Amino acid sequence: MINTVDTRSVARHVEDTEHQAMPHRLYTLIFPMDNARSRVLLGMKKRGFGCNKYNGFGGKVEADETVDEGAIRELNEESGLLATKIDKQGLLLFYFEDNPVAMEVHVYLASEYTGDVVETDEMRPEWFEIHKLPFAQMWADDERWWPHVLRGEKFVGRFWFKADQVTITREELSRVESLSF
Repeated sequence: MINTVDTRSVARHVEDTEHQAMPHRLYTLIFPMDNARSRVLLGMKKRGFGCNKYNGFGGKVEADETVDEGAIRELNEESGLLATKIDKQGLLLFYFEDNPVAMEVHVYLASEYTGDVVETDEMRPEWFEIHKLPFAQMWADDERWWPHVLRGEKFVGRFWFKADQVTITREELSRVESLSF
C-alpha cells in the first residue's frame, strides 16, 4: 500500500517534514533466533528486490493485516517457520534516489516458532552464528544497525541510498527506549 496517511505507519514520529510528505510503503523484516546456539536464520534472496543478498525474512504488509501479522506471514511464506513469539526490535526508513516511495521497514526478532525450515522459490534459509554474519553479502546498512540487535537495544535508522542500491549517501541511526509511538 502506498499511502502517506496509512494509519499503521509510524514514520511521521521520526521523520522531518520533507520526508513525511513522501509516499511510504510498509514492510517487515523478521529474524528467527536460536538463542541456545547463538544463531540467526537468514535467507539468500533468490529473485526480485535484494536478489543474491542474505537478509531476514519479510516483505510488504498487506492492506488487511497489522504490521505484526505481516511479519509472521512473511516468515512462514519464505521459510516454513511460524513465529509464536516476536519482538519489534527496530524501525528502518530507506530512501533511494531513483524511487519517490520511502520504504518503512519494521524489524522483528522471533524467539519462538514452530515448523521446519524449508527452501522456497524466493529464499534459501541458512543459519549463521550471530557474531559471524556474512555482511559482505548483505545490505550495506545491516552492519551498521546489527550491533543494536546484539545488545538487545531498540533502534531507529534512516538510510539514503544511491540508485545502485549499494552506496549509502547519508544515515541516521539511534537507540530508542521504545518503539511505541
